[in-house]
Amino acid sequence: MKGSLLIIDDDANTLASLSRAFRLAGHEAAVCDQPARALEILKSEKFDLIFSDVVMPGMDGLKLLEAIRAAGVATPVVMMSGQAHIEMAVKATKLGAMDFLEKPISTDKLLLTLQNALKMERLREENLQLRQQLGGAGLVFTGEKMRRLMAQVERVAASETRVCILGETGTGKELIARTIHEKSPRSQGPFITLNCAAVPAELIESELFGHEKGSFTGAASRHIGKFEQAHEGTLFLDEIGDMPLAMQAKLLRVLEQGEVERIGGDKPVKVNVRVVVATHRNLEEQVRQGGFRQDLFHRIYVFPVVLPPLRERLEDVPALVGHFASQIAKQNGWKEATFDDDALHALQAQSWPGNIRELRNVVERILLFADSGQVTGDTVAAALPSQASQGPETSFAASGTLSQRVEQFERQMILDEIKRHNHHITNTAKALGLERSHLYKKCQQLGIDLRELRK
Repeated sequence: MKGSLLIIDDDANTLASLSRAFRLAGHEAAVCDQPARALEILKSEKFDLIFSDVVMPGMDGLKLLEAIRAAGVATPVVMMSGQAHIEMAVKATKLGAMDFLEKPISTDKLLLTLQNALKMERLREENLQLRQQLGGAGLVFTGEKMRRLMAQVERVAASETRVCILGETGTGKELIARTIHEKSPRSQGPFITLNCAAVPAELIESELFGHEKGSFTGAASRHIGKFEQAHEGTLFLDEIGDMPLAMQAKLLRVLEQGEVERIGGDKPVKVNVRVVVATHRNLEEQVRQGGFRQDLFHRIYVFPVVLPPLRERLEDVPALVGHFASQIAKQNGWKEATFDDDALHALQAQSWPGNIRELRNVVERILLFADSGQVTGDTVAAALPSQASQGPETSFAASGTLSQRVEQFERQMILDEIKRHNHHITNTAKALGLERSHLYKKCQQLGIDLRELRK
């Protein structure tokens, strides 16, 4: 990843050595020995990163940093000083410096700092693009149930209250989390996500808190964790109910103290992050069964937002279908199609176990079946799985607590879908509106041995 940077220092030797190191690594490096001149350059030219000395005549680096931010320049700034002390570093951080380096600085440290800055900037730009793409249209609804829910979301978004989003897989929990971020005072900061169910237990600490170079086998360089990436913004922890118990204790400590410690690090790093979590599980039941820490539960379960499954908001299906049809046509360069009343009624008659994610997949399949710009009930029937091919529904007598009955139902539903798709896991996952990895994890949780089923 190559970048362009501006180096500001009153020492000619420093400018020469730093610019040479960056250029040899393939980066573009401009230099300036006058802070006032650097400020003028930044008003007209764009850089990926700024390296600035602190002690300079006329205007020191800290005053320059204040002036840079006052001018509306958002470029990340790394401060450097040969007279570094804690108070100076703290002040630089409060003024918005991304990092503070003590001279002399090794080439490896310089290049690592630049790479981390480029990664952070890329994440920021990706978040900005996502905000522009969503444009408020990511959440599509017309019904009263969702209107009431969104009124709650609007109220809680303006605060720093911790939110726990509950709902089945595919109901749009991440979109709600993004909406909370977009409507919060942190909207200009990063929105960082981590799916706790998708990260192996042995890697999740590094993903959340980061690690130092050489801290374990394979740690070839420093890694900045999700908490540091989300500084001054929002961290969305999806499927929090799947987080290992050992990590729950470490997460609780971060939420209480507002600081993280990278694996292999020797000092804590302060972070200012709003944490929003989501799960499809019953956390209260997990607490009772010992699978989730009660103290962490009380930390994150301050304001629950319960997303209804699609089968409970079928009045929103026509609007969702229109939104997805337009989105898919634009992505593929297709002519936009319209759905007649019979087509929409047919879609509203479905139970949608995979919720909104499944509906989007079906709309895409329908558009592939459509021969013209008009989608009819017959087109929908051709695109949906044939009821005859599914065979008779399996019935079973559920027993036990509500949680146990739900697990029995989920297990039977997954077994039926696996059989209907001839043990093709990818197709089964698509039909259920799940990620393939999530389906494997769900089968493991429910005691479904996929190898035995294939025999």
